[in-house]
Amino acid sequence: MPRKLAIIGDRFMLSSVFEEAIRDRCRLYDLAISRHDFNWPDIPMEHGYAVEGMDGLKEYMGSADDVVNLTGDAEILVTHLAPLSAGIMDRLPKLRFVAVSRGGPVNVDMSAARERGITVVNTPGRNASAVAEFTIGAILAETRNITRGHDALRRGEYRGDLYRADIAGRELSEMTVGLIGYGEVGRRVVKYLKAFGCRILVCDPYVQLSADDLNDGVIHCSLERLLAESDVISLHPRVTPETTWMINAETLRKMKKDATLVNTARGPLVDYDALFDVMRDGHLRGAMLETFAVEPVPPDWPLLKLPNVTLTPHIAGASVKTVRHAAGLAADEVRRYLAGEAPINKC
Repeated sequence: MPRKLAIIGDRFMLSSVFEEAIRDRCRLYDLAISRHDFNWPDIPMEHGYAVEGMDGLKEYMGSADDVVNLTGDAEILVTHLAPLSAGIMDRLPKLRFVAVSRGGPVNVDMSAARERGITVVNTPGRNASAVAEFTIGAILAETRNITRGHDALRRGEYRGDLYRADIAGRELSEMTVGLIGYGEVGRRVVKYLKAFGCRILVCDPYVQLSADDLNDGVIHCSLERLLAESDVISLHPRVTPETTWMINAETLRKMKKDATLVNTARGPLVDYDALFDVMRDGHLRGAMLETFAVEPVPPDWPLLKLPNVTLTPHIAGASVKTVRHAAGLAADEVRRYLAGEAPINKC
């Protein structure tokens, strides 16, 4: 009798790609697979805690009834954004294994899953390559006036003044770049930055630099030193009570007056009201922001009005490679579950 597996994907993490990867890796098993795609990102996901019955869940898509109806009596659920609250799990008594194709399963009530004996796995590092590449592009866009020139031409203005010595951008080869966070993304950004010949500082009290990075002159330092010496600061830590608003009025004022801030990680790392104040006052040269405290960004958000800020709509991880890599990681975990093997990335 086939094992029942439900896939709830979306228009980024396509259910068809999930199924292709699962069938490729689970050829020895008879699977009855149902699949569905939510309309994210065409329709925004739910970011907060306001929906009744979804306490503690973040960044999800779909209602309780949606998830219950689409999962049915499946033993296995593979998803990207489907919410799994305690109440939803109680309505899915046959569910035993959940693969969530993201770095952190914030759309799953993990305490409830453990209490009900449901194994949850995730796909850490699924988009690390994409975010790291994007970060390099973000740094260049901001430090070399790419955004300034583009915006001006869109307005019909040819800004020859961007060639002035007091306005022209600086090359990475002459700058110090500081990274806060040395995880999957941070390590890749360091690797890519080496090709530009810049001086690299890393602040992460919980990890050690690799031997290659140490041999290449990467410096592991305190946050105070990184803030004081960096021409560009790029954020890559996870959001924890310790890192929430770690970039605030105090730390921003400790940065060099002409420094650039890049956030391709998470919105809660930055006090954006304080950032607006220092940007408006000219304390920083520029900022490149990819993630925000509230998404979508309100149309009247003050930082949208500043000419020295580059913004993108949380797309750093959006690459075709991310989709296929994440689907493959989830499929490998499904195969291990079916084979009775321990999961690699159990949450």
